[in-house]
Amino acid sequence: MRILSASPADLDQAAALLREGQPVGMPTETVYGLAGDARHPDALRAIFAAKGRPLDHPLIVHIHRLEELEEWADPVLPAATALAARFWPGPLTLVLRRRAGVSDLVTGGQETVAIRMPGHPVALALLQRFGGAVCAPSANRFGRISPTRAEHVREELDGRVAAVVDGGACAVGIESTIVDVRDGELVILRPGGIGAEALAACTGLPVRRAGPKPAVRVSGALDSHYAPVTPAFLRPRAALAAAGGKHPGGEFLLTFGPLPPGAAGQVLPDTPQACAAVLYAALRTADQAGCARILVEEPPADEAWAADAASAPVP
Repeated sequence: MRILSASPADLDQAAALLREGQPVGMPTETVYGLAGDARHPDALRAIFAAKGRPLDHPLIVHIHRLEELEEWADPVLPAATALAARFWPGPLTLVLRRRAGVSDLVTGGQETVAIRMPGHPVALALLQRFGGAVCAPSANRFGRISPTRAEHVREELDGRVAAVVDGGACAVGIESTIVDVRDGELVILRPGGIGAEALAACTGLPVRRAGPKPAVRVSGALDSHYAPVTPAFLRPRAALAAAGGKHPGGEFLLTFGPLPPGAAGQVLPDTPQACAAVLYAALRTADQAGCARILVEEPPADEAWAADAASAPVP
Protein backbone atom coordinates (compact mmCIF):
# COMPACT_ATOMS: atom_id res chain seq x y z
CA MET A 1 0.00 0.00 0.00
CA ARG A 2 1.29 3.43 -0.95
CA ILE A 3 1.01 6.22 1.61
CA LEU A 4 0.32 9.39 -0.35
CA SER A 5 0.86 12.88 0.98
CA ALA A 6 -1.67 15.70 0.89
CA SER A 7 0.25 17.44 -1.91
CA PRO A 8 -1.72 18.43 -5.02
CA ALA A 9 0.14 15.83 -7.11
CA ASP A 10 -0.61 13.01 -4.67
CA LEU A 11 -4.25 14.07 -4.31
CA ASP A 12 -4.51 13.92 -8.10
CA GLN A 13 -3.19 10.34 -7.94
CA ALA A 14 -5.78 9.44 -5.32
CA ALA A 15 -8.57 11.03 -7.37
CA ALA A 16 -7.43 9.07 -10.43
CA LEU A 17 -7.67 5.82 -8.45
CA LEU A 18 -11.21 6.75 -7.38
CA ARG A 19 -12.18 7.43 -11.00
CA GLU A 20 -10.84 3.96 -11.89
CA GLY A 21 -13.20 2.42 -9.34
CA GLN A 22 -10.47 1.65 -6.80
CA PRO A 23 -11.02 2.39 -3.10
CA VAL A 24 -8.57 4.76 -1.38
CA GLY A 25 -7.90 5.42 2.29
CA MET A 26 -9.01 8.98 3.10
CA PRO A 27 -8.51 11.04 6.26
CA THR A 28 -11.51 12.64 7.91
CA GLU A 29 -11.88 14.47 11.20
CA THR A 30 -13.53 11.38 12.74
CA VAL A 31 -11.57 8.32 11.53
CA TYR A 32 -9.87 7.31 8.29
CA GLY A 33 -12.40 6.15 5.72
CA LEU A 34 -12.12 3.72 2.82
CA ALA A 35 -13.41 5.93 0.02
CA GLY A 36 -14.95 4.67 -3.20
CA ASP A 37 -17.06 6.24 -5.94
CA ALA A 38 -20.60 6.34 -4.54
CA ARG A 39 -22.09 6.05 -8.06
CA HIS A 40 -19.89 3.14 -9.19
CA PRO A 41 -21.26 -0.32 -8.21
CA ASP A 42 -17.90 -2.02 -8.75
CA ALA A 43 -16.18 0.54 -6.52
CA LEU A 44 -18.76 -0.06 -3.80
CA ARG A 45 -18.31 -3.82 -4.06
CA ALA A 46 -14.54 -3.31 -3.80
CA ILE A 47 -15.06 -1.50 -0.47
CA PHE A 48 -17.10 -4.39 0.89
CA ALA A 49 -14.54 -6.92 -0.34
CA ALA A 50 -11.52 -5.08 1.11
CA LYS A 51 -13.16 -4.76 4.52
CA GLY A 52 -14.90 -8.13 4.56
CA ARG A 53 -18.09 -6.19 5.22
CA PRO A 54 -21.60 -7.68 4.79
CA LEU A 55 -23.27 -6.36 1.62
CA ASP A 56 -26.47 -5.46 3.48
CA HIS A 57 -24.67 -3.12 5.88
CA PRO A 58 -25.38 0.48 4.76
CA LEU A 59 -22.69 2.99 3.84
CA ILE A 60 -22.41 6.75 4.40
CA VAL A 61 -22.21 9.06 1.40
CA HIS A 62 -19.55 11.78 1.77
CA ILE A 63 -20.11 15.01 -0.17
CA HIS A 64 -18.19 18.28 -0.45
CA ARG A 65 -20.95 20.74 -1.47
CA LEU A 66 -24.26 21.41 0.30
CA GLU A 67 -26.03 21.33 -3.06
CA GLU A 68 -25.20 17.63 -3.36
CA LEU A 69 -27.57 16.80 -0.52
CA GLU A 70 -30.53 17.01 -2.91
CA GLU A 71 -28.80 14.64 -5.34
CA TRP A 72 -29.04 11.85 -2.76
CA ALA A 73 -32.10 12.61 -0.62
CA ASP A 74 -35.73 13.40 -1.44
CA PRO A 75 -37.27 15.21 0.29
CA VAL A 76 -34.65 17.26 2.13
CA LEU A 77 -36.59 18.29 5.22
CA PRO A 78 -36.12 21.79 6.68
CA ALA A 79 -34.51 20.33 9.80
CA ALA A 80 -31.91 18.60 7.63
CA THR A 81 -31.12 21.86 5.86
CA ALA A 82 -30.70 23.62 9.21
CA LEU A 83 -28.46 20.89 10.60
CA ALA A 84 -26.29 20.81 7.49
CA ALA A 85 -25.89 24.59 7.52
CA ARG A 86 -24.92 24.55 11.21
CA PHE A 87 -22.71 21.46 11.52
CA TRP A 88 -21.23 20.77 8.08
CA PRO A 89 -18.43 20.25 7.34
CA GLY A 90 -18.29 18.19 10.53
CA PRO A 91 -19.01 14.95 12.38
CA LEU A 92 -22.76 14.74 11.73
CA THR A 93 -24.46 12.21 9.44
CA LEU A 94 -28.05 12.83 8.32
CA VAL A 95 -30.41 9.96 7.48
CA LEU A 96 -33.15 10.91 5.00
CA ARG A 97 -35.40 9.28 2.43
CA ARG A 98 -33.24 8.27 -0.52
CA ARG A 99 -33.71 9.75 -3.97
CA ALA A 100 -34.73 7.38 -6.74
CA GLY A 101 -31.72 5.73 -8.35
CA VAL A 102 -29.52 5.54 -5.25
CA SER A 103 -27.96 2.08 -5.19
CA ASP A 104 -29.03 -0.58 -2.71
CA LEU A 105 -25.30 -1.10 -2.12
CA VAL A 106 -25.26 2.37 -0.55
CA THR A 107 -28.45 2.01 1.49
CA GLY A 108 -28.27 -1.64 2.47
CA GLY A 109 -31.55 -2.13 0.63
CA GLN A 110 -33.38 0.42 2.79
CA GLU A 111 -35.44 3.41 1.70
CA THR A 112 -33.14 5.79 3.57
CA VAL A 113 -29.68 7.13 2.79
CA ALA A 114 -27.01 8.43 5.19
CA ILE A 115 -25.06 11.55 4.12
CA ARG A 116 -22.38 13.76 5.62
CA MET A 117 -19.77 16.36 4.69
CA PRO A 118 -16.42 15.55 6.31
CA GLY A 119 -14.71 18.31 8.26
CA HIS A 120 -11.15 17.61 7.11
CA PRO A 121 -9.43 19.85 4.55
CA VAL A 122 -7.64 16.92 2.87
CA ALA A 123 -10.89 14.97 2.47
CA LEU A 124 -12.64 17.99 0.98
CA ALA A 125 -9.72 18.66 -1.37
CA LEU A 126 -9.77 15.04 -2.54
CA LEU A 127 -13.53 15.10 -3.11
CA GLN A 128 -13.21 18.34 -5.06
CA ARG A 129 -10.51 16.84 -7.28
CA PHE A 130 -12.55 13.68 -7.74
CA GLY A 131 -15.61 15.72 -8.64
CA GLY A 132 -18.24 13.59 -6.95
CA ALA A 133 -19.37 11.83 -3.81
CA VAL A 134 -17.76 8.81 -2.18
CA CYS A 135 -18.87 6.21 0.31
CA ALA A 136 -16.28 5.88 3.04
CA PRO A 137 -16.77 3.44 5.92
CA SER A 138 -13.89 3.18 8.36
CA ALA A 139 -10.72 1.92 6.64
CA ASN A 140 -10.27 -1.26 8.65
CA ARG A 141 -11.28 -4.87 8.40
CA PHE A 142 -14.92 -5.29 9.38
CA GLY A 143 -15.46 -5.30 13.13
CA ARG A 144 -11.94 -4.14 13.98
CA ILE A 145 -10.72 -0.94 15.62
CA SER A 146 -11.19 2.14 13.45
CA PRO A 147 -7.96 3.77 12.19
CA THR A 148 -7.05 7.30 13.21
CA ARG A 149 -3.68 7.49 11.41
CA ALA A 150 -2.55 6.50 7.92
CA GLU A 151 -0.25 3.81 9.32
CA HIS A 152 -3.27 2.19 11.00
CA VAL A 153 -4.90 1.87 7.57
CA ARG A 154 -1.79 0.18 6.23
CA GLU A 155 -1.78 -2.23 9.19
CA GLU A 156 -5.39 -3.17 8.44
CA LEU A 157 -5.63 -3.17 4.65
CA ASP A 158 -2.14 -3.55 3.17
CA GLY A 159 -2.45 -5.77 0.10
CA ARG A 160 -6.19 -5.08 -0.17
CA VAL A 161 -6.11 -1.37 -1.08
CA ALA A 162 -3.71 0.50 -3.37
CA ALA A 163 -3.19 3.70 -1.38
CA VAL A 164 -4.07 5.86 1.60
CA VAL A 165 -3.75 9.64 1.78
CA ASP A 166 -1.94 10.75 4.94
CA GLY A 167 -3.79 13.63 6.57
CA GLY A 168 -2.28 13.26 10.03
CA ALA A 169 -4.06 12.13 13.18
CA CYS A 170 -7.84 12.48 13.21
CA ALA A 171 -8.88 15.41 15.39
CA VAL A 172 -12.23 14.01 16.60
CA GLY A 173 -11.15 10.38 16.73
CA ILE A 174 -14.55 8.66 16.94
CA GLU A 175 -17.34 8.20 14.41
CA SER A 176 -19.89 10.85 13.49
CA THR A 177 -23.23 11.26 15.20
CA ILE A 178 -25.92 9.66 12.99
CA VAL A 179 -29.35 11.32 13.13
CA ASP A 180 -32.57 10.11 11.52
CA VAL A 181 -34.31 13.32 10.43
CA ARG A 182 -38.09 12.92 10.57
CA ASP A 183 -41.12 15.17 10.47
CA GLY A 184 -41.41 16.50 14.00
CA GLU A 185 -38.43 14.80 15.68
CA LEU A 186 -34.80 13.73 15.47
CA VAL A 187 -33.65 10.23 16.42
CA ILE A 188 -29.99 9.59 17.29
CA LEU A 189 -29.13 6.24 15.71
CA ARG A 190 -25.45 6.36 16.68
CA PRO A 191 -23.98 8.77 19.27
CA GLY A 192 -20.95 10.80 18.31
CA GLY A 193 -19.31 14.15 18.83
CA ILE A 194 -22.51 16.21 18.42
CA GLY A 195 -24.98 15.68 21.25
CA ALA A 196 -28.73 15.89 21.66
CA GLU A 197 -28.72 19.38 23.18
CA ALA A 198 -26.90 20.88 20.20
CA LEU A 199 -29.24 19.14 17.74
CA ALA A 200 -32.33 20.36 19.57
CA ALA A 201 -30.99 23.90 19.84
CA CYS A 202 -30.37 24.01 16.09
CA THR A 203 -33.77 22.70 14.98
CA GLY A 204 -36.19 23.29 17.85
CA LEU A 205 -37.25 19.64 17.52
CA PRO A 206 -37.36 17.00 20.24
CA VAL A 207 -34.43 14.58 20.15
CA ARG A 208 -34.44 11.00 21.40
CA ARG A 209 -32.06 8.06 21.34
CA ALA A 210 -33.04 5.06 19.24
CA GLY A 211 -33.93 1.84 21.02
CA PRO A 212 -31.75 -1.30 20.95
CA LYS A 213 -33.23 -2.47 17.63
CA PRO A 214 -34.07 0.62 15.55
CA ALA A 215 -36.05 0.25 12.34
CA VAL A 216 -33.29 2.00 10.36
CA ARG A 217 -29.95 0.19 10.12
CA VAL A 218 -26.87 2.42 10.02
CA SER A 219 -23.14 2.09 9.59
CA GLY A 220 -21.17 1.19 12.69
CA ALA A 221 -24.10 0.19 14.89
CA LEU A 222 -23.48 -3.57 15.17
CA ASP A 223 -22.26 -4.99 18.47
CA SER A 224 -19.18 -6.41 16.73
CA HIS A 225 -17.92 -3.04 15.52
CA TYR A 226 -14.70 -1.34 16.61
CA ALA A 227 -13.48 -4.28 18.71
CA PRO A 228 -9.91 -5.30 19.52
CA VAL A 229 -8.91 -8.93 19.06
CA THR A 230 -7.84 -9.11 22.71
CA PRO A 231 -10.84 -9.61 25.06
CA ALA A 232 -11.77 -6.22 26.53
CA PHE A 233 -13.99 -5.22 29.43
CA LEU A 234 -15.40 -2.01 30.92
CA ARG A 235 -14.75 -1.80 34.64
CA PRO A 236 -15.12 0.85 37.39
CA ARG A 237 -11.92 2.52 38.57
CA ALA A 238 -11.81 0.52 41.81
CA ALA A 239 -11.80 -2.73 39.86
CA LEU A 240 -8.91 -1.54 37.70
CA ALA A 241 -6.91 -0.50 40.76
CA ALA A 242 -7.33 -3.97 42.21
CA ALA A 243 -6.76 -5.86 38.97
CA GLY A 244 -3.31 -4.87 37.78
CA GLY A 245 -1.15 -7.91 37.17
CA LYS A 246 -3.48 -10.47 38.76
CA HIS A 247 -4.83 -12.11 35.59
CA PRO A 248 -2.82 -14.97 34.02
CA GLY A 249 -1.15 -13.62 30.92
CA GLY A 250 -1.40 -10.04 32.13
CA GLU A 251 -3.73 -7.10 31.61
CA PHE A 252 -3.46 -3.80 29.80
CA LEU A 253 -5.29 -1.00 31.61
CA LEU A 254 -6.84 2.09 30.02
CA THR A 255 -7.68 4.40 32.90
CA PHE A 256 -8.38 8.07 33.65
CA GLY A 257 -6.37 7.90 36.87
CA PRO A 258 -2.81 6.89 37.64
CA LEU A 259 -1.84 3.35 36.76
CA PRO A 260 -1.40 0.93 39.67
CA PRO A 261 2.29 0.31 40.47
CA GLY A 262 3.82 -2.08 37.97
CA ALA A 263 0.71 -2.26 35.76
CA ALA A 264 0.90 -2.14 31.97
CA GLY A 265 -1.39 0.43 30.46
CA GLN A 266 -2.07 3.98 29.38
CA VAL A 267 -3.65 6.96 31.11
CA LEU A 268 -6.47 8.48 29.05
CA PRO A 269 -7.38 12.19 29.03
CA ASP A 270 -10.16 12.97 31.51
CA THR A 271 -12.25 15.20 29.24
CA PRO A 272 -14.66 13.77 26.62
CA GLN A 273 -13.22 15.45 23.52
CA ALA A 274 -9.60 14.77 24.39
CA CYS A 275 -10.36 11.16 25.30
CA ALA A 276 -12.27 10.60 22.06
CA ALA A 277 -9.34 11.86 20.01
CA VAL A 278 -7.02 9.14 21.34
CA LEU A 279 -9.43 6.32 22.26
CA TYR A 280 -9.08 4.14 19.16
CA ALA A 281 -5.31 4.62 19.03
CA ALA A 282 -5.11 3.61 22.70
CA LEU A 283 -7.20 0.50 22.04
CA ARG A 284 -4.93 -0.38 19.13
CA THR A 285 -1.86 -0.02 21.37
CA ALA A 286 -3.52 -2.19 24.01
CA ASP A 287 -4.45 -4.81 21.42
CA GLN A 288 -0.82 -5.04 20.27
CA ALA A 289 0.65 -5.23 23.79
CA GLY A 290 0.43 -9.02 23.99
CA CYS A 291 -1.66 -9.09 27.18
CA ALA A 292 -4.44 -11.58 27.85
CA ARG A 293 -7.15 -8.96 28.29
CA ILE A 294 -7.81 -5.22 28.21
CA LEU A 295 -9.57 -3.42 31.05
CA VAL A 296 -11.06 0.00 30.24
CA GLU A 297 -12.24 2.36 32.96
CA GLU A 298 -15.94 3.23 32.70
CA PRO A 299 -16.43 6.88 31.70
CA PRO A 300 -18.83 9.11 33.65
CA ALA A 301 -22.50 8.36 32.99
CA ASP A 302 -23.55 11.66 31.45
CA GLU A 303 -24.42 13.02 28.00
CA ALA A 304 -20.99 14.55 27.39
CA TRP A 305 -19.38 11.11 27.62
CA ALA A 306 -22.06 9.20 25.67
CA ALA A 307 -20.07 8.98 22.44
CA ASP A 308 -16.94 7.72 24.19
CA ALA A 309 -18.93 5.06 26.04
CA ALA A 310 -20.62 3.93 22.83
CA SER A 311 -17.28 3.72 21.03
CA ALA A 312 -15.61 1.57 23.67
CA PRO A 313 -16.07 -1.89 22.12
CA VAL A 314 -16.40 -3.78 25.37
CA PRO A 315 -19.17 -5.40 27.44
